[in-house]
Amino acid sequence: MKVCIVAEGCYPYVVGGVSSWVHSLIQQFPNIEFTLAAIVADRSIRGKFAYTLPDNLTEVREIYLNDSQWLKEGRRNRKAKVTLSPDEYEALRGLVLGEKVDWDVVFHMFQNKNMSVDQLLMGKDFLNIAEEVYKLKYTNIVFSDFLWTLRSIYLPLGFALQFRPAEADLYHCVATGYSGIIGSMAKVLYGSRLLISEHGIYTREREEEIIKARWVQGVYKDFWIEQFRKLSLCAYSHADMVTSLFDNARSLQIELGCPEEKTAVTPNGIAVENYENISRKDPDDLMINVGAILRVAPIKDVKTMISAFYYAKKRDSRLKLWIMGPWEEDEEYAQECFDLVENLQVKDIVFTGRINTRDYIGKMDMLILTSISEGQPLTILEGFAAGKPMIATNVGNCAGLIYGESDDLGEAGIVLPVMNIGKISDAIVELAGDEEKRRRMGEIGYRRVCSKYRIEYMRQTYEEIYRKMAADGSVPWPNEVFTIEKDIEGGM
Repeated sequence: MKVCIVAEGCYPYVVGGVSSWVHSLIQQFPNIEFTLAAIVADRSIRGKFAYTLPDNLTEVREIYLNDSQWLKEGRRNRKAKVTLSPDEYEALRGLVLGEKVDWDVVFHMFQNKNMSVDQLLMGKDFLNIAEEVYKLKYTNIVFSDFLWTLRSIYLPLGFALQFRPAEADLYHCVATGYSGIIGSMAKVLYGSRLLISEHGIYTREREEEIIKARWVQGVYKDFWIEQFRKLSLCAYSHADMVTSLFDNARSLQIELGCPEEKTAVTPNGIAVENYENISRKDPDDLMINVGAILRVAPIKDVKTMISAFYYAKKRDSRLKLWIMGPWEEDEEYAQECFDLVENLQVKDIVFTGRINTRDYIGKMDMLILTSISEGQPLTILEGFAAGKPMIATNVGNCAGLIYGESDDLGEAGIVLPVMNIGKISDAIVELAGDEEKRRRMGEIGYRRVCSKYRIEYMRQTYEEIYRKMAADGSVPWPNEVFTIEKDIEGGM
């Protein structure tokens, strides 16, 4: 059995979160050959892997969403015309207008025509479609601005549609979006099975990002939001199964157009035993250590965390904040965080950079997560495995993990509103001043992760899914460990 993982902007370039999940999943099935279709921004990241790839991951193909377009014969020809058949024109028109899209025609058009996306978007057919959309909906804005925005939206999609995925028995996409488009196209091209596993709900996450973005303004925000909705609907319609991490996420998938009968809940899992013999806090350390294990990125809202800690530190001088994780992903935002610490002149904040979680987590008195968006954070599960109480914002499944969904164990921490500096500060002070509460909450978290979120349970769930997909595709289930020479190359 051959499984192609399709991932956007995560594995194997970024550590933590979805990347950790993908890496763990591949390792759980040494009998299966995996390949990877990795969607990244551009060629500057080519081959810059943050993980040592598992032996059964045999090929990595990269897809660049911001790239120069070259024709198959190796030369660029911007002036060449692209001629669409009537069916192709109608399929492209339906895609841009947001009407019923004939995705099969779209897929074959981009796969079989020797054209550059530049040529298509600068051509007469696309111009005619753009004029039609403009007259129907957007005559109150400048047409030239509208046209260039429309081209900027369809350029990365065109690059994704021209990517030729390696043939596999199952395509496992870890999001909808561009990943889901490639998985859907592969299913049409090869007749394979398609599984989509959403950690956060892609459409909603992109919507939140665009609303807050400074690079896009006014009605143009609606263009981008609508585009990502189209991509998700394509993925939902082509998928054989769509999984989510918790019940509320599944409900949102259904609300966004995924057929209910395709959906299933598959919680995360971690290797709890990895946290049994970790280093613990030195008894002579009198500081109260608050640990934040995360990427320093806007979605983690580190600036709110720093501000909340600043006010908590004024009330309890024993507090020390450890911000543990890489900051290279968004150096501009990281610098804003460094500057905020300096401007506040707050002491006892440490940025460690990339770490081995197990080297630090046992030395913390509590963990904190102030994200504005999450799925089912592995950081919380890791904290529970280490017996640590958790402070987290009420996003994704944080409340379900901390307060419990199907047990009566009790509270394993404190859940607070997003970006509420005052309440986050109060929660830090509350736990800092009550060692018994920290101990009790840590024990509850440990019992909860052991009862529902062990890696063994996740593996069993996905083995059942993979076996079903194999059986439905008449593919034999492999019983022996897979071994083969690797072919790891970047590029399309």
